Amino acid sequence: MIQIRHAVLLVLMMMNTSVFSQTTYPKITGYFGILHPFVTFSGNETSVNFRDYYAVGFPTGINIWKSSKIGFSFEVVPHIKTDDGISKMNNFLFHPGVLVALGNGYTFAGRAAFETSGRYGFTPVLNKTVIKNDNCSYFVAIPLPVRFGNEHPASFTATFQFGIAF
Repeated sequence: MIQIRHAVLLVLMMMNTSVFSQTTYPKITGYFGILHPFVTFSGNETSVNFRDYYAVGFPTGINIWKSSKIGFSFEVVPHIKTDDGISKMNNFLFHPGVLVALGNGYTFAGRAAFETSGRYGFTPVLNKTVIKNDNCSYFVAIPLPVRFGNEHPASFTATFQFGIAF
């Protein structure tokens, strides 16, 4: 009889361990990255970063995961541009969006875009976690911003982002 009690107790303890290892939601994470636009297509014009000028952005955000599959992201991105020897912060982007976990470390972010330059639009982003540790993870992403407004033709930019999430 005592052996049965020990077996039942052992099974119950193993079941409780699996409950404690589950992630609780909502789950809040933060991140910081570096964003490099490569090329921008706008009307009849093509601008190439690193050739015509140098531009860099610093995406910083908070993700609130409602479940393991869906979440909300609040992101801000200051942009710095160097052109003809003069560098300045030339734009600030408010970039809220919806997160969808695709599995295998991939996440899709569908973001709305509101810039201090007067432009607005949307940005689909494909994100991949490449290294995951206990306290942080490292990621790469391909944001593809589409912008309108402020008396400029619509534009599309191919960019690359990398960063750390915690």
